[in-house]
Amino acid sequence: MPIVDLQTNAWCSGCYEIGNRQFEIENAMTRKPKTYTISAVAEQYGIHPQTLRLYEREGLLKPSRSEGNTRLYTDPDLERLELILSLTRDLGVNLAGVEIILNMREKMDAMQAEFERFFQYLQTHADELTNFEPGPEQSDALVPLGRVAALRRRSHG
Repeated sequence: MPIVDLQTNAWCSGCYEIGNRQFEIENAMTRKPKTYTISAVAEQYGIHPQTLRLYEREGLLKPSRSEGNTRLYTDPDLERLELILSLTRDLGVNLAGVEIILNMREKMDAMQAEFERFFQYLQTHADELTNFEPGPEQSDALVPLGRVAALRRRSHG
């Protein structure tokens, strides 16, 4: 049965209690990400629980839910909350601006991942691209083929 970590007020499904002391069972196979309740997060960041509910309603945070429908915040949720709080408190950005900034960050992360996949493709196919030798059929052609068309033609043929 899960118990609550007395120090962080977070649910600890891999913990057991003996007397007043709590111990965590070390098993990487069954270990779940550590989660925090709304009250623990609110207290840790000095905000009202209603603020966290508002952020969820606005779509800025998406905590998971327990079987009893309790909001459970993970470490990535807390990182996102820290960014939201930094934007609102330190930079004075309103919630609509925060939403735009978070969406842009997600798009930039997706573009970065796409760029890295493309770069990896270029690295793995560098030999094909650098050791290009035009085929004999290109030398007599009335309309010269481009490198890419010749590569496609050679790889499909």
